[in-house]
Amino acid sequence: MTGTTMTFTFRPVDPLTDAELLHSWVTHPKAAFWMMQDARLEDVERAYMEIAADEHHHALLGLRDGTPVFLMEAYDPAHRELAGLYEARPGDVGMHFLTPATDTPEHGFTRAVITAVMARLFEDPAVRRVVVEPDVRNTAVHALNAAVGFVPEREIDKPEKRALLSFCTREQFEKAVTA
Repeated sequence: MTGTTMTFTFRPVDPLTDAELLHSWVTHPKAAFWMMQDARLEDVERAYMEIAADEHHHALLGLRDGTPVFLMEAYDPAHRELAGLYEARPGDVGMHFLTPATDTPEHGFTRAVITAVMARLFEDPAVRRVVVEPDVRNTAVHALNAAVGFVPEREIDKPEKRALLSFCTREQFEKAVTA
């Protein structure tokens, strides 16, 4: 990536204080694949309170200079989202990320975000493989996933969508981002 290096920090989502911001992000038309288009503020607050109370699911805000600029979620795919849909392995972690719509897009921003999210997940030595299940129609995220080392395995049917099950090992990620 050319240009300035983007540095992000992370903090847990606070469902009560962050709900308004998250609501503006997840209900925007560009966040259609987040599947919360019709959510009310209370729905977003409740959803993130449930995540905050769930030992198998975590939501973090990515900050740039102290300002929230993206959302990431990490989950245990043996217990959430993908439970029963593939054979989970020890060291698997599921991931979602959302960059909010903006009137002033910054070249390379979303790629920097997914790279930072993956680096954050792999900071945990127990994490051996990241699993994602984006909508098969979300070609933009498929390209981003490939750029950080994800390899699609197969399409799967989830209750809410047809998804492209993809995996990225630590080695695949390191090779992709140092290439």
